[in-house]
Amino acid sequence: MMNSSVEVDALTVRRGRRVVLQDLSLSVGRGTITGLLGPSGCGKTTLIRCVAGTQQVASGSVTVLGEPAGSPANRSRVGYVTQASSVYPDLTARQNLEYFATLTGAGSADVNRALSEVGLTDQASQVTGHLSGGQRTRVSLAAALLARPELYLLDEPTVGLDPVLRRDLWQLFAALTADGATLLVSSHVMDEAGRCDRVLLMRAGGLLADDSPAGLRRAGRSDDLEQAFLTIAEAGAA
Repeated sequence: MMNSSVEVDALTVRRGRRVVLQDLSLSVGRGTITGLLGPSGCGKTTLIRCVAGTQQVASGSVTVLGEPAGSPANRSRVGYVTQASSVYPDLTARQNLEYFATLTGAGSADVNRALSEVGLTDQASQVTGHLSGGQRTRVSLAAALLARPELYLLDEPTVGLDPVLRRDLWQLFAALTADGATLLVSSHVMDEAGRCDRVLLMRAGGLLADDSPAGLRRAGRSDDLEQAFLTIAEAGAA
């Protein structure tokens, strides 16, 4: 437990009669970027919601930073960025961050830092509802950066971003882990797996693989991570 930020044990989630996650067990190492990859609808968002403590589970357990998922003790220690924008559209980017700063105890210097880290300094005075979808996602990410949490849960944070911004965000993610933070990042873009320390490959609510990018390439017998994933997925189906 000391070497992991998240422990998931025999987790099952159902929606009506449909099983969304089936008997899932995994761990997320401290101070690492763990990629949660797989096609849309495979259960990535549901798993992140379980770690955040916002998802009802049928059975199993999720332990986060030594506490049950959703524990009040972790409210300032876990930053969660959802797929949908979680900021106020009628406030400017800066006003949004200033509001969240009052909740986390952050100061004006933290607001300026967060805006700079996500590349929104020049758009700080723009009303968030007038920003592009990718820019609104970056405002949400900046809000999570304010308190410098120990664990970041990022649900497809690079969707809708151009290649330059995607590169810059991944550089930021690497810097956060260099400072000791842990990141769980979901994506359906396989080339992002190569930027992770470890990769969890999901399909149909189950875990196909839990390995390093190099290990996935070996297991899939391809230097191309997308082709490696297809090979592993086909082997799992067989």
